[in-house]
Amino acid sequence: MRSVQRVLLGLMVAVLGTASGGAWAQLVAGRDYRLIKPQPAISTGRTVEVKEFFSYACPHCDHFQPSLHEWLAKKPADVEFRRQPVIFNDSWIAVARTYYAIETIGQVDKLHADVFAAIHAQKKLDPRTLGKDPKPLFDWIASKGVDRQKFVDAYNSFSVDSKVKRTQDISAAYEVDGTPTVVIDGRYLTSPSMIPAKAGNVDYPRFFAAVDTLIAMARASRSSAKSK
Repeated sequence: MRSVQRVLLGLMVAVLGTASGGAWAQLVAGRDYRLIKPQPAISTGRTVEVKEFFSYACPHCDHFQPSLHEWLAKKPADVEFRRQPVIFNDSWIAVARTYYAIETIGQVDKLHADVFAAIHAQKKLDPRTLGKDPKPLFDWIASKGVDRQKFVDAYNSFSVDSKVKRTQDISAAYEVDGTPTVVIDGRYLTSPSMIPAKAGNVDYPRFFAAVDTLIAMARASRSSAKSK
């Protein structure tokens, strides 16, 4: 019975990969995604975790956001999406702290896209200088109708300090070496650059089709583990 279940699960993954991926019947480990070993512990329970590793300072992450937003609007109900800042150099510390602070005050939905726009499109914030002088950030936050002091207190809080310090350890545990990166259920790591279009350009619909296929693979892995 178990062997039959595994065959059916395998067929399900292949069909989903074909239907969503369009140009290929299945993803190839090492090319389209990487297996993460050992698998980090996740805390989403029965839901499949999809974690985005990003930085506000990363222009590729900025370009990624509209397509990600479209995918989030129709993501499967059994998927829990989470964001994780990444710090690859000192200039990314302040913007990681920025995300943790707006998360602390419950303003991610209101401010997340606006932070990207302020840095990349509007050039109102410069990640290279915010670490030495965060005042422009605090002023910008106030201009968005958010309590300035509440944000400042969160930005300088012990809890945000702790999250910033853990950021590099988290990235290492998930084997993240670039942004944007998406990890599915702590098992599979992929990024838009791993699934390029034929012309060598980023193809976001193709990428998110791969994400959907990896989600199906994660479901199958969970079901297989339960049947053992």
